[in-house]
Amino acid sequence: MSYLRPSLVMLILLTLITGIAYPLLTTGLSQLLFSSTANGSLLYQGDKVVGSALIGQNFAKPEYFWGRPSATADSAYNAMASGGSNLATTNPALDKAIAERVKQLRQANPAMSGPIPVDLLTASGSGLDPQISVAAARYQLTRVASARQLTEAQIAKLIEETTERATPNFMGESVVNVLKLNLALDALK
Repeated sequence: MSYLRPSLVMLILLTLITGIAYPLLTTGLSQLLFSSTANGSLLYQGDKVVGSALIGQNFAKPEYFWGRPSATADSAYNAMASGGSNLATTNPALDKAIAERVKQLRQANPAMSGPIPVDLLTASGSGLDPQISVAAARYQLTRVASARQLTEAQIAKLIEETTERATPNFMGESVVNVLKLNLALDALK
């Protein structure tokens, strides 16, 4: 029985420290130092939240840039179903899905005859990536400019302005956040 009291005191003490004090401290510091990131990197259009800079969205209209295909099963970019498709490169289902995406992209972008950037054909490991390569954005430039009745130079400038550069350059490729680019397009009106 002599061990019961010290055990209960330690349980209560550690519960207070690790279950209450530490979470409150880390939450308070993150809100103070990294408020936007701690709150989900939310993006706004006026006062309305339109998404997060960390999770892709499904854009299908010709006047918008399209992101990577989503690997989430039930609906596009469902964060609750995050994960890759787990289809091997030898799986016929993957070949069929890529062939369908190639057909869809060729129909939507008839002016583009070159190779389609791979990130427009395949999902990422999480199935939720919000970015595409600069090449994937440029591939869609003519379609978006035509649908919005803007010049290709105007669209190219927006792509350049919304490109997130790898720092330093050898640490990966530069990417474009699709939601940020599409919000910049909407702001042109």
